[in-house]
Amino acid sequence: MYNDSKNTMPTTEAEVIEYLKRHGEKDMLRFLTAGSVDDGKSTLIGRLLYDSKMIYEDQLAAVIEDSATHGTTNTDFDPALLTDGLKAEREQGITIDVAYRYFSTDKRNFIIADTPGHEQYTRNMATGGSTCDLAVILIDARHGILEQTRRHSFIASLLGIRHLAVCVNKMDLVDYSQEVFERIRSDYEGFAAKLEDVDLHFIPISALLGDNVVDPSENMPWFQGGTLLYYLETVPVATDRNLIDMRFPVQYVLRPDLNYRGYCGTVASGVLRKGDEIVALPSGARTRVAGITTFEGDVAEAYPPMAVTVTVEDEVDVSRGDMLIHPNNRPHVGQDFEALVVWMNDEPMKLNGSYLVKSTTNLVPAAITDLHYRFDINSLHRLDADTLNANEIGRVAISTHRKISFDPYQRNRSTGCIIIVDRNTNATVGAGMILDREKRAAQPVEATAEPKSEHIRREASTVSADERRALLKQKPTTLWLTGLSGSGKSTIAQDLERSLFDRGQACFILDGDNIRHGLNRDLGFSAGDRTENIRRVSEVAGLLNDAGLIVITSFISPYREDRAKAREIIGDERFVEVHIDTPIEVCESRDPKGLYKKARAGEITQFTGIDAPYEAPDAADLVLQTADTPVAESTRQIIAYLQDQGLLKA
Repeated sequence: MYNDSKNTMPTTEAEVIEYLKRHGEKDMLRFLTAGSVDDGKSTLIGRLLYDSKMIYEDQLAAVIEDSATHGTTNTDFDPALLTDGLKAEREQGITIDVAYRYFSTDKRNFIIADTPGHEQYTRNMATGGSTCDLAVILIDARHGILEQTRRHSFIASLLGIRHLAVCVNKMDLVDYSQEVFERIRSDYEGFAAKLEDVDLHFIPISALLGDNVVDPSENMPWFQGGTLLYYLETVPVATDRNLIDMRFPVQYVLRPDLNYRGYCGTVASGVLRKGDEIVALPSGARTRVAGITTFEGDVAEAYPPMAVTVTVEDEVDVSRGDMLIHPNNRPHVGQDFEALVVWMNDEPMKLNGSYLVKSTTNLVPAAITDLHYRFDINSLHRLDADTLNANEIGRVAISTHRKISFDPYQRNRSTGCIIIVDRNTNATVGAGMILDREKRAAQPVEATAEPKSEHIRREASTVSADERRALLKQKPTTLWLTGLSGSGKSTIAQDLERSLFDRGQACFILDGDNIRHGLNRDLGFSAGDRTENIRRVSEVAGLLNDAGLIVITSFISPYREDRAKAREIIGDERFVEVHIDTPIEVCESRDPKGLYKKARAGEITQFTGIDAPYEAPDAADLVLQTADTPVAESTRQIIAYLQDQGLLKA
């Protein structure tokens, strides 16, 4: 077997060396194939292997012989038999396990995870896709988008797979119709709008006949988007890998003698260099990298997925499960977090059951303390549930018995994934993706919660809302200014209040720092306390609106969910979300309170934009770009918006 774009075998020593060097420097693309049963996943992979000349002659002869017995295509050669290697699969004509295949072209090396299509094997698909850069989603042109199409696409999105190659297969059975292809593409794009940050590429193919798989199709001249193999060879994935956040989980401490101590492991993300200052978590001990050793010898730097041994300049207490990081780029360190979990066991999930959680090289006792909801995979709706059954996905709260270091999965797949193990049977029962916010330590009051006592009731005012509007000549409104620290929220709020007051409008600012000096002085900055902070402010803003005032709030309010609840409390018709959209680099350069500097130094934890997330509004009512915009212009834009909406007298 030999595959090379030059189609010539290397003969001289120089040609062999050049060939090995060229192929040794190729990058690797890991991708999975997914789709409903009989969409043609195994056939597609077989066609890729066959047309790229990656099959041994004796293997091909065996497949041709088996095609007469097990083939399902009524042809002399069934490509699916190249991948459906299990006897049970051949007998049933389906794929029931994740089959990994390797092939190579002149431009790239590939590892394929052929995942099963049946709903009951969803867990296999989640396992197979956990290390993939790209997903090939197959759709039968005759049937269009099915439930499993949505299921697999959603799971791929959850797994952080950004690139989706949507292959509309069996185009030969619909007469290579462009209209059919375009209709399916339109339907899928409508569904994919609910997925997070995915790059879609659509290709019409016939896996059985080879149209647009490796070679361009003569039957579809209307499609000029390139073949599937061309896309696989050229799609950029190197930039998807995290080379910023240096994370080195320690797997083993090497002590061959009293004079040597090395920390062995695999670089999970980022770049580790000799001489770097590092911090050992969770202890917080600081030191510098003295040396980095691989199997081949010493190196100056290491990056994923290199397996190395690290030595340091000082005696520090580091053991298996600890993590080496850069001091100004820290993961979360804690015992409580939330995760999206794919349940893999036939026994349902047990709240507060006895489990182990494996995170990087850590294996710690843990409990699943809450199930917030499970997903309806087909509609992506969130459903109330008491447990998760096999192949179901839900959002859970997890509490570990000791602190671990972790990142949100969407930021760092290596340190954001967990495996859940049953402590009694040692069976792997679930796999999870840590979310970008920790479990709420506080128990915030729900916006719709009933009062503690049943003996209280609301009292109605004798002054109506219309009377207040007539007196003040304005419609009560809450302007919710949200953005990073240093974005300019407070400055704009103050200028806006002055401008509105000078126009004769009755208004008042609710500022984040001011509120925390009084009403919310008992709250900290955990996710739960932030939520309760916003709830209380929303209640106050609603009361001030009831009084007829225009309210201007100035809060980071980093979570979309909390801002949505604020809108619910205040009232959609009175709520105007204003996103003060300023790049974090600009905010950090301003740093009016010196908070970013302290956060970078590790003196402040859970600081928004550094080690805590900011969820920008998806569709703010008004967006202000303040990096180069004067404060007065931002104020003018807000007033103009209020006038256009009829909320302010002209």
